[in-house]
Amino acid sequence: MQPFPELETTRFYIKQIKAADQPFIFEGLSHPQVIPFYGVRYYTLKATKAQMDFYETIWKEKTGCWWKIVNKETNKPVGACGMNFYNPEHEKAEIGYWLLPKYWKKGIMPEVLPEMIKHLFNTWKLHRLEAVVETGNEASSKLLVKLGFVREGILREAEVKNGKRITLHMYSLLKTDL
Repeated sequence: MQPFPELETTRFYIKQIKAADQPFIFEGLSHPQVIPFYGVRYYTLKATKAQMDFYETIWKEKTGCWWKIVNKETNKPVGACGMNFYNPEHEKAEIGYWLLPKYWKKGIMPEVLPEMIKHLFNTWKLHRLEAVVETGNEASSKLLVKLGFVREGILREAEVKNGKRITLHMYSLLKTDL
């Protein structure tokens, strides 16, 4: 197996999520400001092991890759980003990302995601990246457009969350868009 790719920007390291990061992942994926627009939620540190297993499995099976975003100055993780649902036949995958709220609106994702996207297109031989955003998550929608993603359409009542049907917006970025 190839070594896990580590990326870097001016202010951040983009590093492999490891078992020791479980408390950080729990902090993010249980945070009341993060989870309203995120597809995963954990109520206990122990339950977060399922997410850690997911990160490990998708890397081993080559169906995805997730990183923690680490501030170079403090050496503390601030969020995570990655891709899953890799489909080599169709040369496409879906990206996702989140930040702890105290790091919102600091230009982190506009700095980090282009580096990740470049890596994914070049290393995973992708033609298309997709991102799905819940209705109401304007910050994520604006970020994707800023990064060159095109809003392709609406997936009406496509998922059930907390017992309610939710509508999603589909965005895509093609390698030829770059």
